[in-house]
Amino acid sequence: MKYVLFYASADDVATRAPAHFSAHKQRLDEFHGRGELLMVGPFADPQTQGSMAIFPTREAAEAFVAGDPFVEHEVVAAYEIREWAEILT
Repeated sequence: MKYVLFYASADDVATRAPAHFSAHKQRLDEFHGRGELLMVGPFADPQTQGSMAIFPTREAAEAFVAGDPFVEHEVVAAYEIREWAEILT
């Protein structure tokens, strides 16, 4: 089982994100380095489609969101964590 985090972008994400991207990227790197973040990235149109990340545990996904500068500074309008039954490993 994996856990997929979906982010819905706040209005004008292209203007809001750059100020907080460095801290957000540092958090991504920390979680990835510990094996707690498997994949991450925006969809083709981040403003309307948002982004997603895949975590090995719900706890890792929740911990990531809890301290993510994009959430703290409202670059993200909403998020959802879904359980995903990966079948190709």
